[in-house]
Amino acid sequence: MVYQARIDDMRAELRVMNKAIPDAMKGFGALSKAVHDSGALEVKVKEMIAVGMAVVQRCEPCILFHVEALMKAGATREEFCDVIAMAVQMSGGPGVMYAAHALACWDELAAG
Repeated sequence: MVYQARIDDMRAELRVMNKAIPDAMKGFGALSKAVHDSGALEVKVKEMIAVGMAVVQRCEPCILFHVEALMKAGATREEFCDVIAMAVQMSGGPGVMYAAHALACWDELAAG
């Protein structure tokens, strides 16, 4: 499982960074929690936005975490594919490449 291993490796790196800069990471965590837990949009919609932005910004670790979170939020593969299609439309060729990573990650995580 390539993508699960990447997720696990990134989590390990983040744990090290949390120890190195705890105040900054607490602040980022508080911001993330506030955005996630409040507002008019449901979590699934917020994660759809995050996946689309991660593809457009070409942030593979962000893609991995938000694909996983979107799955946990109850999105279907069809909904997910709409998100990555929109990201491709907004970002062109580079978005195609990262959208392919996102879809492969989804399929791997869905397979267990």
